[in-house]
Amino acid sequence: QVQLVQSGGGLVQVGDSLRLSCAASGRAFGMGWFRQAPGKERDFVAAISWTGVSSRYAASVKGRFTISRDNAKNTVYLQMNSLQPEDTGVYYCAADRDLSVVPGTRTDEYDYWGQGTQVTVSS
Repeated sequence: QVQLVQSGGGLVQVGDSLRLSCAASGRAFGMGWFRQAPGKERDFVAAISWTGVSSRYAASVKGRFTISRDNAKNTVYLQMNSLQPEDTGVYYCAADRDLSVVPGTRTDEYDYWGQGTQVTVSS
């Protein structure tokens, strides 16, 4: 199976930027990022297809976050700019073992998950 190892979280101030990384131990097709605040469900943030041509974003992050991937390194990234307090949460990367042109936005569409990394945005 595929293991996903995340890095890049931390505590930042409003307006700052962070880049999260997620390295996979094997090939993954669609990859995505989700986040979860305490007591809340895990919500979709961004996703990208195997080719990197197709990407999707939650409305709350569109225009501020950018998802990208480097298949040679089996790594997906989430560049987060103009961070706001509502971006606070545990961020999880996810990988889909099934090939799909359009990446999924639901948790049940993914097969492997990273360990999660905390992102805290303070003002």
